Amino acid sequence: MERLQRVVARASVASRRHAEELIRSGQVTVNGKVQIDPTFIVEIPRDHIKIGGKSIKRPVPLRYFLLYKPRGVVSTVRDPQGRPTVIELIHGKKLGLFPVGRLDIDAEGLILLTSDGGLAHRLMHPRFNVPRTYHVKVRGVPTEKTQKLLKKGAYLGKGEWASSPLHITMLRPPRGPNSWWKVVLVEGKNREIKRMFKAIGHPVLKLRRVGFAFLRLKGLRPGKYRPLEPDEVQRLTVGRS
Repeated sequence: MERLQRVVARASVASRRHAEELIRSGQVTVNGKVQIDPTFIVEIPRDHIKIGGKSIKRPVPLRYFLLYKPRGVVSTVRDPQGRPTVIELIHGKKLGLFPVGRLDIDAEGLILLTSDGGLAHRLMHPRFNVPRTYHVKVRGVPTEKTQKLLKKGAYLGKGEWASSPLHITMLRPPRGPNSWWKVVLVEGKNREIKRMFKAIGHPVLKLRRVGFAFLRLKGLRPGKYRPLEPDEVQRLTVGRS
């Protein structure tokens, strides 16, 4: 037995907010009657549910995977340019998977793939403060002054400022002309890390996401993946980082 909102979100691969809109607008029926209460309890498969006049398919188990995205792969379900996608790496089209957020094609690291629209929406919304951890190689070594600019949130131009990182430290003493940094953000604007380092005169050479909430890349190589454990899904659902 589940709330109607969750069943609709899963069946239409939508966020819970969108599912609620579908229900409140009268587009969902339960056993032939319009139901506009998103919290209405239904039992699958006993109850017959339709969205926009079409019966929902028999629910399939929700899927959750952690993938080490390699460089050269796009973080989308499909790509009009024919480039390899994260979905193709795990043969996830038939599972209804989609990526939670994105990594640039020249970036690598941890990305979540799921068929759970409600959880994906929660993980991506800035209100829930889900931390993302990155290791970043930049050209040169920022001075203490430029490091302070980073910690405050660098100016990106055109009236836009970068988010203030939760955490930013040098990973190790420089062994050459460049340096590695650890950056933790909860709100990621488009290409934000690259833009913030570029703004202080230290372009990004390599970018790797190594953590998402409490999840880490431990044991995975580029292109490899694993299903999440039930307790990991539970922790993401209840918001324990």
